[in-house]
Amino acid sequence: MYIAMNRFTVLSENAEAFEALWLGRDSHLKEMEGFVEFHMLRGPEKDGKVLFASHTVWASEEAFRNWTRSDAFRASHKSAGTTAKLHEGAPVFEGFSTIQHIA
Repeated sequence: MYIAMNRFTVLSENAEAFEALWLGRDSHLKEMEGFVEFHMLRGPEKDGKVLFASHTVWASEEAFRNWTRSDAFRASHKSAGTTAKLHEGAPVFEGFSTIQHIA
């Protein structure tokens, strides 16, 4: 299992629009082999900023890498450059290989 996360720092006044963007977007994840699940997480608010994280679970790192090279990925991210004003800087990517899973 492989977990891919992107962290976004969003000004508090942009949080509602940022959430609406994610909730209203076309996701092509379910089309991808190896996709398991996706979560968009809202974290703490501090100093006028809210932390958000996208959390995607994949069957393997290879499945995730295939997603990043796919037409579905490009379609899902086609408007990414126009929405950067809602968060500060670039998203911070973190990838994790699973060493233990308890369900």
